[in-house]
Amino acid sequence: MARTTSSALLLTFTFVFSISALPSPSLSDSTDAFVFGGCTQEKYVQDSPYESNINSLLTSLVNSATYSSYNNYTIMGSSTQDVVYGLYQCRGDLSMPDCATCVAQAVSQLGVLCAQTCGGALQLQGCYVKYDNTTFLGVEDKTVVLKKCGPSVGYDMDAMNLRDAVLGSLARTGGPYRVGGSGNVQGVAQCVGDLSVEECQDCLSEAIARLKSDCGTADYGDMFLAKCYARYTTGGPRAYSKAHSDKNTNDGEKTFAIIIGLFAGVALVIIFLAFLGKVFGGNAGK
Repeated sequence: MARTTSSALLLTFTFVFSISALPSPSLSDSTDAFVFGGCTQEKYVQDSPYESNINSLLTSLVNSATYSSYNNYTIMGSSTQDVVYGLYQCRGDLSMPDCATCVAQAVSQLGVLCAQTCGGALQLQGCYVKYDNTTFLGVEDKTVVLKKCGPSVGYDMDAMNLRDAVLGSLARTGGPYRVGGSGNVQGVAQCVGDLSVEECQDCLSEAIARLKSDCGTADYGDMFLAKCYARYTTGGPRAYSKAHSDKNTNDGEKTFAIIIGLFAGVALVIIFLAFLGKVFGGNAGK
């Protein structure tokens, strides 16, 4: 099995789907709502030691999420090519049952989205899971993975000052999970747990600075870097009516369900054709 040339190689179609599936940002969105996902381009050999190690890793992540909101694992192999690294991170406000449910959902979706690839990453509203055959643990990475800005509400000095004040409070030194709000503005930011305090601060400062500059007067904004994210909405906790919020969330879930269905259908066809090949091949040999 060849090594990946870059753990940042992500299939383009994955991010096309992720953008179309992302609902408007509401901090109360379902924790298993799809945000983004990506896979490395390199494939591993089926029934190989690397596949066994991936299965072991993902099982460990799911089990660990029942008692910890973050963990990372390295599964060793008989050769360096069989080593797999992985981690998960739950949103800081989730209960342990919700964290465990979210990670289990993410691992299940990764198994379909990144079937037989050497690396993959998936961000849901409530958790993040990543694995690869090239180590990324403890490595700060400020690559922009996903940016989304809402429609402009026009320049309102009071609203923008309030937004900047909330983001400024998130940017100041704090823990790896930070929330803030004032008036109708809410904000949230979080680092992946393998970063040091200094690296977390540096990553969040970058995400928040990009969010302010790139989203300008947008009524909401999301900035996901490879190892941290920052988000805000100017609509307040009741900004999105139930009908509006449900429509966006359901559209995203339907889009992802269609993707999953397509992958599953292709997999079933491949399995069926392989079965026919074995049957007819066996009969021809008799």
